[in-house]
Amino acid sequence: MVPRRRSRRPWYRTRAYRLVRTVMIVAVLATLVRCGGHEQLTAPDQAGGAAPPRPLPRSPATTLRVPSLKIDAPIIGMRLGPDRQLGTPPLDKPKLVGWYQDGPTPGEKGTAIAVGHRDTKTGPAVFAALAQVDRGSHIEARRADGRTAVYTVDRVKVFDKSKFPDKEVYGPSRRPELRVLTCGGLFNRRTGYTSNVVVFAHLTATR
Repeated sequence: MVPRRRSRRPWYRTRAYRLVRTVMIVAVLATLVRCGGHEQLTAPDQAGGAAPPRPLPRSPATTLRVPSLKIDAPIIGMRLGPDRQLGTPPLDKPKLVGWYQDGPTPGEKGTAIAVGHRDTKTGPAVFAALAQVDRGSHIEARRADGRTAVYTVDRVKVFDKSKFPDKEVYGPSRRPELRVLTCGGLFNRRTGYTSNVVVFAHLTATR
């Protein structure tokens, strides 16, 4: 009998090829992991090492949304009164938010200011639940040009009106920030509320 000739295995089934293929797969996976980590670090809405979004040019605010509190309210521009105090929306329109129109607009560099009532004689107003907003929640301010500035809440503070820290609340900022204010504390029929609720937030995204 003529002995059978052993057939050679195809190159793609050899041990050497499998070893090379394994090394290549590991290298590719390592590259993907590094790239994925980089993307997570530079995403605008990630905390810690995130690349901040570029400030937006000037454009008036039109709508304010706080999704976690189910707030979606139109905005009107407000200016300082004769007493150098920022005005508030009309009492007969409790669902309006006032935006200090001589300060930064949404997404613009600096400290922007928004104000609204906690309640009126007719019942709860737009910011009735503002003190309950959580750190990390989003506040969205839509602009007249159709863009939206998204701020992330850093902290919520309640200040006694007699000791209100103007510099801390209204002071300038090198980045786009937002302060949202309403009444808080105890209510007195003669003098009104004793405190102010202030939400501190900074710009984390634009769209």
